[in-house]
Amino acid sequence: MEKQTGVIVEHVYKSFGKEHVLKDVNLTILPGQIYGIVGNNGSGKTVLMKCICGFMKPDSGNIMVNGEQIGKDCDFPDRLGVIIETPGFLPNLSGFQNLKILASLKARIGKEEIMKTLERVGLDPVMGKPVSKYSLGMRQRLGIAQAIMEDPGVLILDEPFNGLDKAGVSQMRELLKDLKKQGKAILLASHNVQDIEELCDDVHEMEEKWK
Repeated sequence: MEKQTGVIVEHVYKSFGKEHVLKDVNLTILPGQIYGIVGNNGSGKTVLMKCICGFMKPDSGNIMVNGEQIGKDCDFPDRLGVIIETPGFLPNLSGFQNLKILASLKARIGKEEIMKTLERVGLDPVMGKPVSKYSLGMRQRLGIAQAIMEDPGVLILDEPFNGLDKAGVSQMRELLKDLKKQGKAILLASHNVQDIEELCDDVHEMEEKWK
């Protein structure tokens, strides 16, 4: 039987003390779909994403990623690409060197795939400049490269266009559309209405009660 792909969130609750951040959250992200979540700061977007990634444990409810229940079948989902908050890299190394170290952890890809991914996000793969000298937009492109380089089936992207200029945003939107065509299941949080309107198949506002 083919393994189920995508994300299923069922009746997820998460509180911090008396603050109920997530209340009965339900969503399904299928392969080849971009699901958008919008809301003000503090509305729970990032908390939800961290729960899906296994970085936080919900108080109750179930989260399935690629057919595995988070916290039961696995602690952290496999084949998951993530951008949550500002991507962290070793500042004295180049972008390629940073990705090479990260890729070595699972040994799924090599030099060729890393270089192709850097080109795909608009970075020069042979540039020796250390990440400390990168602009904010270049760091964001590197973060996107890190998220997609191992060809994950699911992408969790929290404000992935931060720091990008107009041309960079347009380029990364086209990249996400291409990843969608490849069958990726993508969860996208963005404050930019145009990002959401142009990219997303379904959208939910976190301020509203989840249904």
